[in-house]
Amino acid sequence: MNLDLVEAVADAAARADGAAPLDEATWRSLRAGDEGWSGVVTREAFALTRGEDLHLVVHPDHRRRGRGAGLLEGVAGPARAWSHGDHPAAATLAAGAGFERVRDLWVMRRSADEALAPVPDLAIRAYTDADAAELLRVNAAAFAEHPEQAAMDERDLAARMAEPWFDPAGLFVATEGPRMLGFHWTKQHSPDLGEVYVVGIDPAAQGRGLGRALTLTGLHHLAEHGVSEVLLFVEADNHAALSTYSRLGFTHADADTHVMYRRDA
Repeated sequence: MNLDLVEAVADAAARADGAAPLDEATWRSLRAGDEGWSGVVTREAFALTRGEDLHLVVHPDHRRRGRGAGLLEGVAGPARAWSHGDHPAAATLAAGAGFERVRDLWVMRRSADEALAPVPDLAIRAYTDADAAELLRVNAAAFAEHPEQAAMDERDLAARMAEPWFDPAGLFVATEGPRMLGFHWTKQHSPDLGEVYVVGIDPAAQGRGLGRALTLTGLHHLAEHGVSEVLLFVEADNHAALSTYSRLGFTHADADTHVMYRRDA
């Protein structure tokens, strides 16, 4: 597979659409050479599949010529695909191929210049290598029903921590004795943009304000590092998380929505 062509088409689409068409996990898998990938890649478009996951992108210079529909005709059986940025053309293409809208993922944002509440007095500290097993345990419990995050294992954790942006000082854990109660992993995309990357709370520790405390800890950290904006991704139907993030000053705009389409047969 020619990843240089994939990257060229994806970069052109991102510039035109304002949203990257492939997410971080997909790029990590492609660059690692994971087994199971197949598809068609040209200078005009690509359609990549792995299991039921489909990634179809048409270069902006070659749209409205039936290339997307033509590639989709070659994809048989159940499939699921993201439209990053809720692109109208993706909705039309999906409907014509029997796909239904099944998930909405919101991007919420806040200015780092807005005032932040102080962090509650809890046992929160930076991550160390000795925390890996507990972090994986909490992640698995917190995201047991999440189709992507729940899959994080030792290999995936190591791959994420090998990324150039990883900073252990920006990964915070809340503990009680030897047991981890929750964590907040921040990410800095650029000097100006930070992210609430993952917040995971052990279900057994829910109701103690840990999510808010850990999120505030990360927000203070990002603000101290000079970012001007912080974003996060949250399921549109996760009302508890939406309430927490709204109270912390995050807002959502309609254009900041990613949509998953699924076809079951």
